[in-house]
Amino acid sequence: MTTIYLIRHAEAEGNLYRIVQGHRDSTLTDRGWRQVEALRKRFEGVRIDAVYSSDLYRARATATAVSKPRGLPIQGVADLREIRVGAWEELTFGEIARRDPESLENFGKHMEKWSVPGAETPQEVLDRAWKFLNRVAAAHDGETIALVSHGYILRLLLSKIEGMTLEQTGSVPHGDNTAVSLLEYDNGAFRVIFRDDNQHLKTPEYLKTERTHKRENALETGLWFHEFPPDAPLFAELGAEAVSVLKRKFDYARLLSDAEKRVTLGAYLGDKAAGIVQLGPETGWISMLYLREAYRRRGMGIQLIGQAVMRTRAAGGTHIRIAAPLITTTFFAVYGFQPVDRADDKRIIFEKDIRFPEL
Repeated sequence: MTTIYLIRHAEAEGNLYRIVQGHRDSTLTDRGWRQVEALRKRFEGVRIDAVYSSDLYRARATATAVSKPRGLPIQGVADLREIRVGAWEELTFGEIARRDPESLENFGKHMEKWSVPGAETPQEVLDRAWKFLNRVAAAHDGETIALVSHGYILRLLLSKIEGMTLEQTGSVPHGDNTAVSLLEYDNGAFRVIFRDDNQHLKTPEYLKTERTHKRENALETGLWFHEFPPDAPLFAELGAEAVSVLKRKFDYARLLSDAEKRVTLGAYLGDKAAGIVQLGPETGWISMLYLREAYRRRGMGIQLIGQAVMRTRAAGGTHIRIAAPLITTTFFAVYGFQPVDRADDKRIIFEKDIRFPEL
């Protein structure tokens, strides 16, 4: 008999920023690294003979929780990668909901109907992962192994083992980040002992590190973004609101002049303008970040930061910086920013390292 632990990767940037990841690489969030540590503690004293992982960074980073304490190599496997989502990759969920809400609904709830240009079908993903699972289970008879993969794949595999069709799988939620499932494999058959367990994220030790908590209204699809031309009326409106928060006099001429050297993105929830994020002029600087009051405390401010992270990294940047008022210290600290300096106007300069840590 083979004992198999299936583990979903820790919280990654796409989960937090509400960006579709698919086969694109992303690192873990600060919460994600804390989840890795909680996972390591959960597996203390558990025998593990081999560790397999999706070859994407977010899964390999999570796999270190069980590989490093045992001195085991992580065997990266393309067959354990998340579903390739083709034209959707690196779009925000908000953008997809705006373009094609029916497909977004099918992706999660009606898998047998889902199809996007350049993507795998859910059945193709299940087929490749199922073949690998059977092969590796047979190769480790008498041993205990850990497999780290992704939410969509694990949902498909576990549901198949429990006898569900692809249509029925759409009614089953996937587990939380770092959720653990346990299988037994004997005589060519799998049995689910338990699935999607996250007790290691409910311990007092882990919970005391949590400074933000999930809210029901944070489960909205998310924002989509549109680049403003410098003279867009909505840009001027949002810019004026952002300046007023800082209790400054609004200088429209300066706003237009600065915008010529910067990238400015309007953030929308559905058809409503929610905020603005402006980057530059130097790579890595956020020169404006503003979210309207009605959209705060709903997990949306970090989505603006996410756009800055992705664009800065694509431009070769390794850090992002922003000068912000003292009252924002808690927000930035929660998401891994450190105070590094003060601006001439006494605002605090916060900085975040956006590089992928070595594993």
